[in-house]
Amino acid sequence: MKYGVLIFFLFIVHTSQAQVNVIIKFQDVKNMETRDTIFYQPSRKLTWKDFRGAPDYNSWAAAITASGFGYSMSMQSLGRRAVIEINVTCFFTRKQSWVKPRMDSEYALLHEQHHFDVTYIAAMQFVQRLKAAHFTLQNYEKLLDKIHEESYADLEKMQNDYDGQTRNGRSEEIQKQWNKRIEGQLALIATN
Repeated sequence: MKYGVLIFFLFIVHTSQAQVNVIIKFQDVKNMETRDTIFYQPSRKLTWKDFRGAPDYNSWAAAITASGFGYSMSMQSLGRRAVIEINVTCFFTRKQSWVKPRMDSEYALLHEQHHFDVTYIAAMQFVQRLKAAHFTLQNYEKLLDKIHEESYADLEKMQNDYDGQTRNGRSEEIQKQWNKRIEGQLALIATN
């Protein structure tokens, strides 16, 4: 789950006294799948056909979901104003995600879908942190990096808690609790 994208497009700002306007968006990526990447959409659920990587037979896992979130940033100077735009995406990587033969049950697929959902929840928490931040021309690079690192650490903790507490989906009762928790968080995001 250690995938991140960091792309900077920088335009020169003519004055250090410029006012900074920050625009933060979760990137709308409908119908933008690539051969290897599925961008998160609440209505688009994973299928086992999406898991195209070679299984790791040395792993105790039945399946692996490779997902992450990243951002792109652009800055423009408009006279004495600077506009920073940050676009956040959440993605699933097909070639790094895999399932072992005869382990492709609907139950296991829901567990893996929820890994992708957890990544989306963390991405939306990243967006909220960005919106709450006070960016200036002097701090935007370091602050953006800091928020991204903290958000990714939270994502890793959430993923580890999910697998640890559910015993990688083997504890059906705990899995049901996590299913409700994740579905509740997704519903909350959908209403905001």
